[in-house]
Amino acid sequence: MNNKKNKKAEEEFKPLEITSPRTAAAPGPTVGDSCCSADGRPKQAGAEGQEEAEEEAKSSYVPTAISLFLLLAGILLDYLDVPWFTGYVRLLVYGIAYLLVGWRVVWHAIKSMRGSFFNEFFLMSMATLGAFYIGEYAEGVAVMLFYVIGEHFQEAAVLRSRRSIKALIDNRPDEVDLITERGITTVKAKEVQVGSVIQIKAGEKVALDGELLSDRSSFNTAALTGESKPDTKKKGETVLAGMINLDRVIELKVTAAYENSALSKILRLVEEAGSRKAKTQQFITRFAKVYTPIVFFLAVGLTFIPYFFVEAYDFNQWLYRALIFLVISCPCALVISIPLGYFGGIGAASRNGLLFKGSNFLDLMTQVDTVVMDKTGTLTEGVFKVQQVKTTLPDKSWFLAAVAAIESQSTHPIAQAIVAAATTQKYTATNVEELSGHGLKGEVDGRQLLVGNARLLDKYHIPYDPSLKDIVETIVLVAVDGAYAGYITIADKIKEDAPLAVKRMRELGVKKLVMLSGDKDSIVQQVAKELQLDEAYGGLLPQDKVSKVEKLKAKGNTVAFVGDGINDAPVITLADVGMAMGGLGSDAAIETADVVIQTDHPAKIATAIRIGKKTRQIVWQNITLAFAVKAIVLILGAWGVATMWEAVFADVGVAFLAILNAVRIQRMKFD
Repeated sequence: MNNKKNKKAEEEFKPLEITSPRTAAAPGPTVGDSCCSADGRPKQAGAEGQEEAEEEAKSSYVPTAISLFLLLAGILLDYLDVPWFTGYVRLLVYGIAYLLVGWRVVWHAIKSMRGSFFNEFFLMSMATLGAFYIGEYAEGVAVMLFYVIGEHFQEAAVLRSRRSIKALIDNRPDEVDLITERGITTVKAKEVQVGSVIQIKAGEKVALDGELLSDRSSFNTAALTGESKPDTKKKGETVLAGMINLDRVIELKVTAAYENSALSKILRLVEEAGSRKAKTQQFITRFAKVYTPIVFFLAVGLTFIPYFFVEAYDFNQWLYRALIFLVISCPCALVISIPLGYFGGIGAASRNGLLFKGSNFLDLMTQVDTVVMDKTGTLTEGVFKVQQVKTTLPDKSWFLAAVAAIESQSTHPIAQAIVAAATTQKYTATNVEELSGHGLKGEVDGRQLLVGNARLLDKYHIPYDPSLKDIVETIVLVAVDGAYAGYITIADKIKEDAPLAVKRMRELGVKKLVMLSGDKDSIVQQVAKELQLDEAYGGLLPQDKVSKVEKLKAKGNTVAFVGDGINDAPVITLADVGMAMGGLGSDAAIETADVVIQTDHPAKIATAIRIGKKTRQIVWQNITLAFAVKAIVLILGAWGVATMWEAVFADVGVAFLAILNAVRIQRMKFD
């Protein structure tokens, strides 16, 4: 049903692996998998894995620093032409400098020979050992040293991305105050069982998901939604890990274990997102597997073919050119910077309240030309509110309060909206009777009230203006003491940023905006007209929404669907990009959608498109830079103009520039 992603048939997520050969313990993959993913073992997710990776990276800096010192010392001694710095002494100094940084790379080149040995480890080993063979010790060490330094920069960029994401959405306290029969005890958050009650003081961050047992409190939800406006929670409502309690000491009943909280799931999604490759990454993977052996055999040819055409053939001279050719051919800049670019895009998205489940969806967002949206909860608040109160009575406040007194006996959402709108003194309703399909009748303040639809007033033969039936919004008619007394309209309010969302999507090239809803068609058309959408359909069941999206896709459109929950799951799955609003409170939305909008703001749809476009732009900048520089230096190397130092720049230097270009996306603003 969904050829572009087949996401339900994919394997379970694997953590993003951008690691170096220094951490390897098993045969590594080929260059197409990742320039630096040599270990084949998943990195730990979470704080412990992060700390382990950082310590591992720091410990690897020491041999690199020593190697650099020995290289510089050797170059200085060569320059000064020190008499004793020759023969085996010179080889020993440069040899130690080489082994400090290169032994793991050489070891992995040897192990990779069991499979496809045309990878960056093999190329770097051949080039640098060849340099030693012809006596160019300093250049051989320099190539390997700068290759490893490039990896250090790449590791630092990845760790920085992970730290920024974790700092943004996961700095939960490790300990909580657990309420027991013997009083309050401080325990590890990971040890707290579901159903336990914890206490949270004002100013403290919530460590676990739970149900609020206290009457009310306000929370800063910026870590989860990016919104600075406090959110007031009432007794019985859900409070999520990561929120900050602002008001008073409160009590929470824990509803999810530490590792199963909504925030933990979000963190895992961000950690795992990189395992789904974009088409650009897949192309580079395939390209590298063909490109690498070709340039290797070209280098072999460059060494031996001139023997048949050059009169003064010098084997070492042509071998040196071939070694330069090999160093330049290593596609590290591509296979490092491209996944890092997409990971940067995922990080930038998380900073803007968006969760991408894979880099492939960043690519797909750039192709979206049709956005289909649900109405309730996506473009509208999803909460009924009183819009108008019209009455023929002189006291409007009494009118609304009296109607609210009657409606307080009902649990219907419309009744609850009217009760919520009554801010004046409440009256007590008596003799309230529900008339099925019509409304309610009862007494308030000694007066008889009828509250319901037009059929209710028709039943009691109470005249009213027939034009009231043409009002689009849900309308509640009211009669007092047998006479028409007014009406109240209730509607689902359009979200404040919905018009902005439509404007931004138009600016980004979205050709068609469609709204699908199960609500009354007249209401749907009114909302669509107000937001200036292209098409709108009301009164739809879930299967009807699927049918509409299938027709749009059949016309060749790339469709993104935005819904707000499990009812939209079928069409979210069908769309090229499924997006869920309100994913924080819905496991179903997180599981089904490709992109989760944490803030519930439809304007984030445009933000997702913008981040996808910028990520793709940076990735192609890196590809162009790498190919252009490599092509120039390859030609110069083949003609003997470029030395090993230019080769180092063409490989490691370009990789470094590409890394810097990739990570800058996280500092950009998209709203």
